Amino acid sequence: MAGLEGIDQPRGHGRATAAARWSPAVEDERALKALEVYGNPTEAEVPLPSLPESAGTARRLAQVVVLRHWALGPKLTEDTVLLVSELVGNAVRHTGARVFGLRMRRRRGWIRVEVRDPSRGLPCLLPVQELDTSGRGLFLVDKLADRWGVDLLPRGKTTWFEMRVSDR
Repeated sequence: MAGLEGIDQPRGHGRATAAARWSPAVEDERALKALEVYGNPTEAEVPLPSLPESAGTARRLAQVVVLRHWALGPKLTEDTVLLVSELVGNAVRHTGARVFGLRMRRRRGWIRVEVRDPSRGLPCLLPVQELDTSGRGLFLVDKLADRWGVDLLPRGKTTWFEMRVSDR
């Protein structure tokens, strides 16, 4: 954890616990509640406050959309949830925005997730070392997504990723 080097972390509160909490195989009523409260990111862009806790809301929205609405598999859901978390984390930490937007789309053979923010500052894919504790977000997006990029807008940008899906 960035800034916490050298401080003992409580056992059981690390990455494994977070991964288990966001397991797409587990029904998450909070995900359905997030959909009800914030809206469906497949129908329109969902505005979320630029706060660290909004990453959890965005993960829940992604989970319910990919797993329930699109009926895609647990592995794709898990990867999508992770990458949504990374893009949202970048928007919250690096843009100075008050609000960012989440949008999810599906077309034959692909899903696309977009995070829009008002900053025109471009994200930077940095080289990552094995022991790095931060700066891995776009590295993960680059490794797990089939395609990703940034579209500059008149007022801000949209950072997106796409993943292949097998249509039935």
